[in-house]
This record gives sequence, structure tokens and C-alpha cells, in this order.
Amino acid sequence: MTVSPIAPPRQRLDGHLGTGAIVFMVIAAAAPLTVVGGNVPIAVGSGNGAGAPIGFALAAVILLVFSVGFVTMTPFVKEAGAFFSYVTAGLGSRFGLGAAFTALVAYTAIQVGIYGYMGWALDDLVTFFGGPSLPWWLYAFATMAIVAVLGYRHIDLSARVLGVALALEILVVVVLDVVIFATGGTDGLAVETFDPANIFTGGIGVAVLFALTGFIGFEATAVFRDEARDPEKTIPRATYLAVIIIGVFYAVSCWALITGVGAGNAVAVAQQTLAGEGNFLLDTATAYLGPIMRDVIQVLLITSLFACVLSFHNVIARYQFTLAHKGALPARLGHRHATHHSPSFSSIVQTITAAVILAVLALSGLDPLVGVFGSMAGVATVGMVLLMLTTSIAVFAFFARRPRVAAGRALGARVFPILAVVGLAFAMWLVLSNFTLVTGGSVTVSTVLALIPVVALVLGIVLGKRFRLDTAEEDHAQTPSAAAGVAD
Repeated sequence: MTVSPIAPPRQRLDGHLGTGAIVFMVIAAAAPLTVVGGNVPIAVGSGNGAGAPIGFALAAVILLVFSVGFVTMTPFVKEAGAFFSYVTAGLGSRFGLGAAFTALVAYTAIQVGIYGYMGWALDDLVTFFGGPSLPWWLYAFATMAIVAVLGYRHIDLSARVLGVALALEILVVVVLDVVIFATGGTDGLAVETFDPANIFTGGIGVAVLFALTGFIGFEATAVFRDEARDPEKTIPRATYLAVIIIGVFYAVSCWALITGVGAGNAVAVAQQTLAGEGNFLLDTATAYLGPIMRDVIQVLLITSLFACVLSFHNVIARYQFTLAHKGALPARLGHRHATHHSPSFSSIVQTITAAVILAVLALSGLDPLVGVFGSMAGVATVGMVLLMLTTSIAVFAFFARRPRVAAGRALGARVFPILAVVGLAFAMWLVLSNFTLVTGGSVTVSTVLALIPVVALVLGIVLGKRFRLDTAEEDHAQTPSAAAGVAD
């Protein structure tokens, strides 16, 4: 049979994003400074202590294994639908719609969670410099207004904003890392990190869990396909670079902080941070860079959160845009702005959706960190791992039905997808077995939150009887030699 291309949407977004710009968008969604300041203390204090950097490295390896199959299939998927497009191509439109709904739930959840975190961080910053203490949700909605304006406009503007913010936050952490390693830390280089006795403890699951949370937003490389300068080359390069850069940054920075306070003191310092009696990152920065740099890092934490929430806004708007052209969402969401060439109406709807959810959470009186950020991050983490697990199965199924297309791609088409399924199943077990640490809630509450992405997946599969995400269930992928088609 002939492998035919996915039918293009009626209106396509466009742009000239290069590899660097897309990598910026993905890393911005990961909020590296936020992860170093928030996830690292949890991984060290509640996880495997001095061995925590290896947990971040292991998470990166799992995602790299996943990326091989993901990238191998990328030339055959000609639309900017990210995971749900891959799942549709491999498992059919019903599972594809399920993946799309799961992604919308996951990314909406983490975006709302970040708004809560932003509200808390801005209030903390203002009061630190002597300003008045205001309700966290005021800052959250103010941030949302700025995100709404940038998300409405052309993607190149968002990319420039994210690029500046991201460069600054990475730079300041790299400077801190270099100074710590150059001075030798408190007790010399923390070689204890590589001791198997510290790595393979029961707490390594916690370290891997919070490392995976730091990779949320990973699929954004494919979401921006239509706006990439040369998607056939740009998307694979951006995918590998994003995973490697994020993974190395997290692992090295975690190791630097442990070296900075001393391997023997790291767990105690991290646990003090979790108890609200200090700040692992800021206190270490004060010791090695001085109080001025502490203030700089505290301000950059705000820009890190802003870059993160703007990136998620752009991803969600594009998900809705593509689904609208599939008939799974109202057609109005597929409107492209005549001037900005952006999914403008989808962006507006996404802002309204986030505002409604945030208002409900604020009126419920939840704490912005534990109640809002913790619970929403939990939902998003389960959703992300579920999406990648389903995508890996879809990659294997796609090439299994096309042996001639898979010829010469055995590793990417068969071996690595299977390895990814095993690795991601292990990751899902780690996430669920440590889920109360993410949500900060009871077992009952955590169970309900963990089921939300699963319900979204099932709902999409059920509704898939009514919607078809493309024009051909079995023949909707285009080979790199697309013009003539490829016979199976």
C-alpha cells in the first residue's frame, strides 16, 4: 500500500524559528532555575541525598531513549500536533484524540500550577524588599494578563522574550556552579555522589520523579513544527539538544549545590529548605557569590517562572488550534490572526480557561505552593509520562505495519521504542509510588488527581468514534520521499 501524507489543516501557522529558538522554548518550559531552586532540594532532602544528581541523569537517559523513536518517526508526521499526531499515526484516531485530551489536561494543569507558584514568588520578592504583602492571586492574574498579550501575537515575539529570560537564568546558575567547583566547595568535590551506596537507595525514585517533573514541556519541539525554519532538520536537532542540555544542567547544578554545602551536610540543608527554614539555592548563592547575586537570582526566579508559563500557554494554544482543524474542537479555535499569523482566538480561549480554573482554586483558599502548584504538577507529571508511554507504543506499531519503511531504521523503529516503553513504565511506577510527595495531599486526594489524565485518555478514546483526526486511519504518514509515496 502507499503511505500517504497527513491532510494539511486549512490554515497553517508559519514562522522562521531555528533550532536555537525552539530549544529555548522547550528549556523555558522546563523552567531550569525553578527546578534547581525547588526540585533539587526535594530530590536531595527526600530522595537519595548526595546521589540525587544521578537521579536527574537517569531521567535524562530515559527521555533520550524515548527521543530516538520519537525523532525516527518525525519525518513521517507532517503536522504540528506533537504527541497526539504520533499516537494517531501509530494507533489510530481514537487513541490520538485520547492523547490530545491528556495533553490538554496535563499542560493546562502545569500552567495553572505555575501561576500559583508565580503568585507566591512575586509576593515573597516584594515583601523581601520591604513592600506590602498582597494576595498571591493578584500577582498570578497580573502575570496572566501579560502572557495573554504575548501569546496573542506572533510566536517570534514570544521566542525573543523567552530567549532573554532563559539566557539570564542559565547564566547565573552556571556562574554559581563554576565558582563552587573552582573553590572546591565546603569539603572538596562531592565524589560521594558517584558512590553506589548513595545512588541505589530507596530514595532514588524520588530524585527521578522530580527530575521528570522538570522535563514537562518536552514535546514542544514538535508542537512548533509549522513555525520552524526547516522542520525536517530543526525538530530532531532541537529534541536531542533540549534533552541533553536540560539533563546536564540539572545534574551538574544539583552536584554543584551538594559540593557547595558539603556532601555530609546536603541532606540536612535540603530538609531545612523543605521545612521553610532556609533556601538551598539562595543561601548557597549568598555564600559563594554574595548578597547582591542572591537578589539577582531571586529576581531571575520570577523571569524563569514567567518564561515557563508563557511557553506552556503557546503549546496549549497550538494544541487547540490543530484539534480545531481536525473537527474535535470548535472550528473557531482554528482561526489564524491575519497580521500576527498566530492562533489568536485559541490563545484567548486558553487564557479564559486558565483564569477560570485559577479563580476556582483561589476562591477555595488553597495554598499557592502546596495546594495549587503541588497538586497541578502532580497531574501534569502523570499526564506527561502517560503521553510518552503511549507515544512509544505508537511508534513501534507504526513501523511494525510498514516493514519496508522501517528498513534501515531498526534501532529507531523497533529497539528504542521497546526500551522506551520499559523505561517509561518504570518511571510511571516511580511517579505513582511517590505521588503524595508531589501533590502534598492525602492518598485519596492524590489518587483522584492521578486519575485525571487517565480519565482524559479514556474520554478521548470513547469520543473518538465521533471524530477522526485525519482522513486516513492507516495511511496517514508521509515518507521523506513524499512526492511519489512509498509502497509497503
